[in-house]
Amino acid sequence: MEKQQFKAESKRLLEMMINSIYTQREIFLRELISNASDAIDKIYYKALTDDQLVFNKESYYIKVTADKATRTLTLSDTGIGMTQEDLENNLGVIAKSGSLAFKKENEAKDGHNIIGQFGVGFYSAFMVADKVEVISKALGEKEAYKWESEGADGYSITPADKETVGTDIIMTIKPNTEDDNYDEFLEEYRLRAIIKKYSDFIRYPIKMDMKGQRPKEGSEGEFEEYQEEQTVNSMVPIWRKNKSELTQEDYDNFYFEKRYGFDKPLKHLHISADGAVVYNAILFIPENTPFDYYTKEFEKGLELYSNGVLIMDKCADLLPDYFSFVKGMVDSEDLSLNISRELLQHDRQLQLIAKNIKNKIKSTLQSLLKEDREKYDGFYKSFGRQLKFGVYNDYGANKDTLQDLLLFYSSKEKKQVTLDEYVSRMPEDQKYIYYAAGESIDRLEKLPQAEIVADKGYEMLYFTDDIDEFAIKMIGTYKEKSFKNVSSGDLGIESNAEEKQAEEEAATENKDLFVSMKELLGDKVTGVKASKRLKSHPVCLSSDGEVTIEMEKVLKAMPNGQDVKADKVLEINVNHEVFQALKEAYSNDQQKLSLYTNILYNQALLIEGLTVQDPVQFTNDICKIMV
Repeated sequence: MEKQQFKAESKRLLEMMINSIYTQREIFLRELISNASDAIDKIYYKALTDDQLVFNKESYYIKVTADKATRTLTLSDTGIGMTQEDLENNLGVIAKSGSLAFKKENEAKDGHNIIGQFGVGFYSAFMVADKVEVISKALGEKEAYKWESEGADGYSITPADKETVGTDIIMTIKPNTEDDNYDEFLEEYRLRAIIKKYSDFIRYPIKMDMKGQRPKEGSEGEFEEYQEEQTVNSMVPIWRKNKSELTQEDYDNFYFEKRYGFDKPLKHLHISADGAVVYNAILFIPENTPFDYYTKEFEKGLELYSNGVLIMDKCADLLPDYFSFVKGMVDSEDLSLNISRELLQHDRQLQLIAKNIKNKIKSTLQSLLKEDREKYDGFYKSFGRQLKFGVYNDYGANKDTLQDLLLFYSSKEKKQVTLDEYVSRMPEDQKYIYYAAGESIDRLEKLPQAEIVADKGYEMLYFTDDIDEFAIKMIGTYKEKSFKNVSSGDLGIESNAEEKQAEEEAATENKDLFVSMKELLGDKVTGVKASKRLKSHPVCLSSDGEVTIEMEKVLKAMPNGQDVKADKVLEINVNHEVFQALKEAYSNDQQKLSLYTNILYNQALLIEGLTVQDPVQFTNDICKIMV
C-alpha cells in the first residue's frame, strides 16, 4: 500500500503533541506501556461476556527489548491487537480530526478518559524515534498488519507476518546530538528505572531480558555473563492491599522506597474512598522538617496515579499550602485527563479528593494532639510555623480549620498549650486572652508590661515566632474571647476604687510634667502618661492602635523593609523612686529633665528590643548622671 499523507496541519499538531504536552522524553515509555496494558484489559473484559474466551492471567504480559546493534527498542504486548481498520482509525485520529476538532471532540464528553486511546500517547514515541513500526494481529483475525511512519510526512499500512495475537511497536531510536543523548533509551538499566518510576504498578508483568554475572563452573574466581528474562514491575501496589494485611514496617518501607524523606514518618494515613469519588491514598506526616522546607525551592505535592500509572511527581493541587509538609500518593480511576496524562483538568473529582484529603489530615492531627501529646509537640516543633502561616494567609480564610491545631507557650503551665486549654482555665472576670510577643521566652518572662497581668493571676501566651501575632490578628476572637497584647494601651483590667482615685490624682497632678516630656521626645512617642500596669519597673512602652511594637519590628526586618510604625506611649511608674527625680528635675532643672527623659525613653526601647537611635549619646547621658 502506498504511503498515505497526513493532512497539512498534522506536522504542526505532531510537534505540539511532542514538544508542548510532554515535558520529559522518558514519558513515551509510560504512554506505550499504558496502551499495552489497556489492550490486555480489553481481552479480560471481553472474556467476562464471551464463554468461548478463557482469560488466563499468566499468559498476558508486556515485553520491552532493546537492540543496540540496530538501534531499535521494541515493546510487545499480548493484548487484543488491532485490525487494519483499527490501525487506520486509532493511529490516524489526530491527522483526521485536526487540532480544533480533536479538542472539541474530547472536551465535549464529560469525564471522557483519554488513557488507552492510541492516537494520543502513542505519538510520544516520535520524541525518541525517527521511525515507528506497529505490527498487530487482532483477536479472532487471521491477517496481521503493519503501520509504519517516519513522522509528519505520512504513514503506510501493509499486510505483515505475525503468528500471535497482540501488538509489537518497533522504534528506531534517533542518533545522539550535541545536546541530546538518545542512547539512554537503549540501555537496559535506564529502561528498567523508567519502568519502575512510572509503570511499577501496571497490573500485568513487564518483562525484560536482563544481563547479570555468575561464577563460572569449574573455574575458581572467574565469572561469566548471562541473560535471563525478569519481571521488572511489582504489579500490586501497597495501597490496593487491605489495611489488615499491612504492618507499620510495610508503611515505613514504602516511605523509604519512595524517598519521601530520610526520617521515619511520624504518622501514616491509608485512605480507601468509595463514594462520590473513588481513590486510594497513602499519606505520611514526616517527623522532621526537610532541609529546604522553608525555602522557595521546596515543592509541595503528592504523587498522582491514574489506575496505577504515575501521572505527576508532585500534584500541588491535592494539598493546601498549610499542609504542604505531607508526603505520599493518590491513585484514582475517576480523574479526567485532557490530551495526555500530564495535563490534568482542574475538575470536580480532583477538588473532591483534595477536600477529602485536607479533612483527613486535619482529623489525624487532631487525634495525635489528643492521644499522643508528646508526638504532636514534636510535629509542631517542625511544622507549627506552617500552620500559623496558614491561619494568616488568604486573609484568615482557613482559621477555622487550623486554630485548634495551634500551640503557644503558657506562662503558667511552662509548656505549649492549645487555645482551647487556655480558655478553659480563664477566670470569670478575665475579659481577654492575654499574650506577650518577643524574641524569647526568657525575655518575655521579664517584660515590665506584663506585671499587672501576672499580678492578677492571669495566664499569658508567649509569642516568639514572628508570624504569631499576625496569625492571631487574623483569628480575631476565639470562643468569643478577643486577644490582647500585654503592651496594649488598654488591658481591660479594672482598678478598684482606691486605685482609681490614686491614678486620677497622679494624672492630674503630673499633667504638665508629662506634657513637657512629650515635647522633649517629639514624634518619637504619641504620648507620655502615668502607668497603670507597672509595679516594680520605672518605665515601659505601650502601643495604641492595631500595629503593636513587635509587629513593627517584624515588618521592618522583612526584605522589602516596610516602614510601618506603632503608636508608642511612654508609661512612667509614678510609685517608683525614679519618678521623684523626674519631678524634682521638672521643678528645678529643665536640662536634667531632658537628660532623664531621654535616658528613660532609651531604656524603654532597649526593654522592647528596639534599636537606640544614638547609642553614643545614650552612653554619654548615662555617664552624666554618674558624676
